[in-house]
Amino acid sequence: MKLVYYEDNRDLREGISFLLQATPGLELLGAFANCRNLTDEMRSLRPDVVLMDIDLPGISGIEAVPIVKATSPQTQVLMLTVFDNEEKIFQAIRNGASGYLLKHTPPSEIIAAIFDVHRGGSPMTANVARQVLRFFQQQNALPTDTPSTNVTTPASRPTTEDYKLSTRELDIVKGLVAGYSYKLIADELHISIDTVRSHIRHIYDKLQVNSKTEAILKAMREGLV
Repeated sequence: MKLVYYEDNRDLREGISFLLQATPGLELLGAFANCRNLTDEMRSLRPDVVLMDIDLPGISGIEAVPIVKATSPQTQVLMLTVFDNEEKIFQAIRNGASGYLLKHTPPSEIIAAIFDVHRGGSPMTANVARQVLRFFQQQNALPTDTPSTNVTTPASRPTTEDYKLSTRELDIVKGLVAGYSYKLIADELHISIDTVRSHIRHIYDKLQVNSKTEAILKAMREGLV
C-alpha cells in the first residue's frame, strides 16, 4: 500500500515516518511539512492513503482534503490531528476524509487504521466516534415542531426515490452503515470489489457527498436505511 504523510512538526513527522517505513505492506512515498505542492504530489505519487494533519502552514489539512479527492479520487484521506472539537471533525468529513484519529492514538492503532481505511473502513478515535454518535442522537431527539434547518421531519425527509438510489445501491449503503468493508459487501452481494467501487461513486454523486463516512452520516440522518 502506498502512503503519503503531511505533518509540519518535524520530530513527529520523522517518528511516524520511521514507524510507517518499518511496517510490512506499507510504502511511504513521501513525508511533507506542508501542502504547498499537494496537487503535483498527488498527480505524480498517486498514493492509496494520505495521512493528514490539520494545523498545517498555508493550506490547512481540512482545506487539503478536497484537493486530494479532486486530484486522486481513489486516494483515502485519514486525518491525524490534535483537534477533537466537533467543528473540525465534521469539516474534515464533509470535505471527504474517510477517517479521523487523534495524535495520542497508539502507534499500533494508527497502523491498523491505515490498513482499515484502505480496505474501505472509516476508523475513528473512540471519543471522536462518540461525538459523531451524539450528534445524531441529539438530532433525532429534537421534537418535530422545533424549527431547524438541519433536521428533516418525517413529512419532509427525503426518500431513496428522491435520491434515485437503485435497489443495489441501497443494499450497498446498508452495508456501509453496518460497518462492512468493500470486500465484505462484495462477498455478501456476490459482485466484484470493482463493481462495489463503481456503485459507491454513483452513490456519492446521488447523495452529493465526498466520502464513505459522509454517505453513512447522511443515510442515517435522513432515514434512508
